Parts: sequence; C-alpha cells; structure tokens
Amino acid sequence: MDEQTRLEVEAAAWRKLVEHFQKRTDVQNIDLMNMAGFCRNCMSKWYAGAANERGTELDYEQAREIIYGMPYAEFKDRYQKKASAEQLTAYNAIRPEQKTE
Repeated sequence: MDEQTRLEVEAAAWRKLVEHFQKRTDVQNIDLMNMAGFCRNCMSKWYAGAANERGTELDYEQAREIIYGMPYAEFKDRYQKKASAEQLTAYNAIRPEQKTE
C-alpha cells in the first residue's frame, strides 16, 4: 500500500470510529476508559494535538465538538450519566496507568 492510500484508509477508519461514538451515546466515557483505556475526551486531545502539530490552531473545546458531534456541554446534559461507585472504583484502579495524551 502506498503512503497516500495508507493515509486515506487511516483517515476513513478514524472518521468511522468518530461517527460510531457519536451514534453510540449510550456508551459512557467512563466505561470506555475502564474497558479500552481511552474515551471521547482522549480522542479530542489527540485530534487537537495532531492539528496543532501541523500548524492548525484547534483548541480542546473545538476538538471535543468535532468528536462529540455537538458542544460537549450539550452532550453531557443529554447523555452523560453519573458514574456508579463500581465504575469509579474500576477507573481509579487503572487510572495511574493511563497515558492518553
């Protein structure tokens, strides 16, 4: 696979992943963190970082709107649930190991 095709394939896969998470509003970020070690916020940080590395100014809130498909505050109000004690315990058990940035 040539470099341009690889970049296009990777970009298409990334867009599909973002679209999937936008549709799956039932999947909570804490569950993503506990099971996969990353969440929508991590993806937003990666997206903003990649843009900034390439000379395109993009702040974290702008990146979150791209990843969430709406302003984060709106997503949070509409879809985010309070984390359970079990979810928080699981998160705190793995948190020191997280290197999401």
